[in-house]
Amino acid sequence: MKNEIRQPRQGRSIETKNKIIEASYRLFSEVGYYGTNTAEIAKEAGVSTGIVYGYFKDKRDILIDVLAKYIKKVFEPFLTMVEKLSAPIDFSVFIPKILEQTIKTHKNNGKMHEALHSLRFMDSEVNSQFIKLEDDITLKIASKIKALGMDVDNPIEKIHFAMDIVQSFSHEFVFDKHDYIDYTIMKKKVIETLIGLFD
Repeated sequence: MKNEIRQPRQGRSIETKNKIIEASYRLFSEVGYYGTNTAEIAKEAGVSTGIVYGYFKDKRDILIDVLAKYIKKVFEPFLTMVEKLSAPIDFSVFIPKILEQTIKTHKNNGKMHEALHSLRFMDSEVNSQFIKLEDDITLKIASKIKALGMDVDNPIEKIHFAMDIVQSFSHEFVFDKHDYIDYTIMKKKVIETLIGLFD
């Protein structure tokens, strides 16, 4: 007989489910998704394995909630920055701030970022959530530019292209670290390129 999954409604049940998600987040960050099992998650959360299976079908089911937590955690700082924008947008100030925030996000969530991104090629739900995140950020910035009455041609394409460059540089800067690259020069070139897109 299949386990019936509980949808927590009371404070204590919600707290228990959240403890399982938090424990999974820590473990996935430390040892990766494949390096973690449900017994370890239960131990980390301070609950029995049976309790874990009362709230989740399996480890992959937990992963989807962990992913949602990760996306909320990384998206909110960007959303706050976009919401604070006022006309006229000074891209020579805004772009370096976005770049610094992206680097900071990758540094602070590096292991989780790597764990989740490695899964996006094998799990369509993980991939679709990352694509949705990209869409949300692109469209929020484009909407803000329009609301501020700024005349930027092809804003969606430029924003999405800029995001690809920012992500690529952040990965390079935080994870790859080639000895032959002067990252101070590279960062300056990235900022100049992005500002040029919106001038």
